[in-house]
Parts: sequence; C-alpha cells; structure tokens
Amino acid sequence: MKATERGRPPVRPVVRATRRGFELARRRIVPLLGGAQRARVVVVLACVLALSSADTATVGSAASELRRALHIGNTDIGLLVAVTSVVAAVFSLPFGALADRVRRTYLLGLAILAWSVAMVWSATANSFSELLYARLALGAVSAAAGPVVASLVGDWFLASERGQIYSYVLTGELLGAGVGFAVTGDVAALSWRVAFVVLALPAVPIAWAVFHLPEPARGGAGALLPERGARPLASPQSRDGAPASSWHEPPPPPAAPERSGRSRGELTDAQRIVLGSGIKPDARLAAKARPAMGFADAVRYVLSVRTNIALIVSGALGYYFLAGIETFGEEFVSSQYHITQVLANLLLLLVGAGAVAGVLVAGPLGDRLLHKGRVSGRVTVAAVSATLAVVLLSPALAIHNALGALPYITLGAACMSAQNPPIDAARLDIVPSWLWGRAEGVRTFARTGAQALAPLVFGVVSEYVFGGGNAGLYWTFVVMLVPLSASAVYLFFAAHRYPRDVATAVAAAQSAARVQ
Repeated sequence: MKATERGRPPVRPVVRATRRGFELARRRIVPLLGGAQRARVVVVLACVLALSSADTATVGSAASELRRALHIGNTDIGLLVAVTSVVAAVFSLPFGALADRVRRTYLLGLAILAWSVAMVWSATANSFSELLYARLALGAVSAAAGPVVASLVGDWFLASERGQIYSYVLTGELLGAGVGFAVTGDVAALSWRVAFVVLALPAVPIAWAVFHLPEPARGGAGALLPERGARPLASPQSRDGAPASSWHEPPPPPAAPERSGRSRGELTDAQRIVLGSGIKPDARLAAKARPAMGFADAVRYVLSVRTNIALIVSGALGYYFLAGIETFGEEFVSSQYHITQVLANLLLLLVGAGAVAGVLVAGPLGDRLLHKGRVSGRVTVAAVSATLAVVLLSPALAIHNALGALPYITLGAACMSAQNPPIDAARLDIVPSWLWGRAEGVRTFARTGAQALAPLVFGVVSEYVFGGGNAGLYWTFVVMLVPLSASAVYLFFAAHRYPRDVATAVAAAQSAARVQ
C-alpha cells in the first residue's frame, strides 16, 4: 500500500516540486543578475533587509493580540516599535564607523546572529517591560544592516548599475514586510510568541550565508563584473570587461587607472558627465575630505554636503509615513473598508506587489537617464515618484470601498517605494568611497529616528488628538500626508543641487590622492 493510501502526507512529491521551483528560480535569477556570484550577493543582502522589515510589520499585525495579552494600548504598541528604531538610530553611527574599518561580512553576520537571539528573547517575554527590554537589544543589533549593506553594494557593483542592483536588494525589504503582514501576522493571530520565533529561525542560515560571502576591496577596486554570457544589467561591456562609456560622456582623464572599471580611482558615470560639463565643485568642502578622517570630522563632512542633507531629510519623512503604515496599516484598512483581517492581509499583499513593481522599475529607469547624460536623472525619478505618491494616496483616504481604493493605494505604494533605489545609488556619487559606511550611518540615524518617532506619534495623535478609535486613526493618516508632501519638495531641491556635489566628491578624491 502506498504512503498516501495509509493516510501519510505525500512528502516526496512536495519535496520534488519545491526543488523544481528553486531550480527554475535559480535559472532565471542567475543570468538576470549577471552570474552565480553576483546573484548570491544580491539575494543574501536582500534577505538581510527582509529580516528587519518583517519584524516591524509583525508587531503591527500582532497589535491586537499584544494589547489583549499584555493589557496595553495603541501608544504602547507604538512605543514597542519606537524603542527599536531609537536604539537602532543611535547604534547606526558606530556601526557606520566600523563598516569603514573592519571586515564587513563578519560584522554583519555577527549582528544577524545577535538579532536572532533578541527575537527569541522577545518571544519569551512575560510582561510589557520585559518585551520592551528585548526590543532595545533588537534595535541595537539591527543597526548594522544599513551602513554595512550600503558599503558592500558600493564596493561589489559598478556605479553604472547600482540603481538596478539596489532595486533587487530593496525588494527584500518589501518582501520582508509582506511576510510580516501576511504570514507571521496570521501566525500572530494564534500566538504572537510563535510569530517572533518564526522570524528568528531564518536568521541563522542568513548569517551563515553572510559569513561565507567574500569581502570586497575598498573603493570599488574589486567590483563583481557580469560573467561571460550573462545578461548585462546596465551599459554594454567593452572588450576589457569595463562598462563602455555612453556617447554623452566625455573621454576619461589622461591618467587612467590600470584596470578600467575596477580600480579605486575610476570615475562613475555621473562624475564623468559633471567633469565634462565644467561644473565647479565646492573647493572648500573638497579640501576637508581625507581618508584618515576621524569620526567627528567625517560626520561634519557628510552633513556639509547639501544634497546629502536634502536626501536624508526627504528619506526620513518618507520612512516616517511608511513606519506609521507598517504599524497601524492593517488596523486602518480593516476599519476604513469594513473588511476582515484575512481580507485586509490579502489586500496588503496586493499593495505590496505594487511596491515591489515600483522598486524594480525605478532603479533601472534612473540608471537609464544617467546613461543618457542626465546627471540628476536618478534624483529626478525619486522626486517625481514622491509627488505622485501624495497625489495617489490622498483620494484613497477618502474612499470607503476597498475595491475602489485599491488602485490608488497600490499605485501610491509603488511610487513611495520607487524613490529608494535611485536615491541610494545617487548617494554613493556625492560622498567619497572611504566615507560610505559613516555616511550611511548618519542617514540611518535620521531614518530610523523618524521611524522610531512615527509609531509613537501616530498612536498618540490618534488617541489624544482625534479621540481614538477608527475616526482617530483616519484623521491621523490624513494629517500625516503633510510630511510626506514635504519629502517630495526636498527631493526637487536635491535634484537641482546634485551636479555640484558630484563634482565636489570628485575634487575630494583628487585632493586626497595628492596628499597621499
């Protein structure tokens, strides 16, 4: 008698189907990303970002269960998310400094293992105060992801393709949020403790994968070029393996590096265009940049780059609004459109699919504009996307029918997520490579600070300003469209200022080379 006839589940067919699914995915993803080694790096980094976003979304999905089990309110739920982000903001600065000085793969792997331990601690908490302490530890170790991932992407991949690479890496962040909302959110409906344990389990194999990644050379000297026969992500390849220059770009400087496309002194596409256009750098600021800068001097330099300030503020405002959605979005959707939690999770999955589409489209689009000679193309894509996000989300708040609001919410989510890949790629061109970790640490400090503030402010405003309940949450989301609109304004300013700060980064690198 067969196993299925005796009542046992057909394990072998399921295993075979799963293996075939993974093999099919591998055959499609590996050529798309330029080879097995590049695909491995992108997938692992995407998984790293997925962990943190899944945790935040899970807290929001488990809000009702946490309130009942621990006898807390919306403000306390916001506080749980806020303390994680506050501590992450503080620790992002030292992690940014470490990312510029130590082996980054080991640093990130250790942080992920510690994250797993903190998640298990959260699952065993028996009181609100104990859970709060566990979240403090979780925030400290999660701070490593932002600075380390940004530094690794800058050194592993060519500047001409970073927008598209970031599209794939940031997809992990969105998929993690989807897992938090839909998968662990449904688990949390049965047990919030089990939901936290479920999140802790994949951290161990992800940490193992990070430990086994090769450490790239600093300054982009060891960029992973696409393998022979693989589909290129960006500009076509020349015979020596370096990206071929666009006809819009000026010729390279006479003293070209020995290994085009991979040496420390190689200019990026944006930098070549700026030099060919004769744009003047900020000479005073460029003279302050040194590879051996101390932490305080590095932070002052990063905060002196005006485009960087605009990008930091805009990103912080955008993530502020997104953090509020992650924490209270499911509850808002359920009350606004009068649907069950299961259906709310399904709708949020569709919205998440729109967000993924926005990420995958925006990164390559920004790269394409840059290759056509539009030096601010990446930032312009982000600015237009931010504006469209506000325009699309506004009517969605006024509609009380789920099907009627779904197109607006989905497209709005796509535009919100579309800002991140081109901005992250553009940021690396306005800061010298030896400051990438600390620059990302400063940005992560501002971003996670805003994320920390958002859940608490959303909870307090909904309860104490608008009286709580469904109406309070509705008016809170309406008011919070104001900072989201401000993020678009800052991006347009950044697009205007961007060329000069790119030229300053080139001058800073040249000044540092002369000193050495």
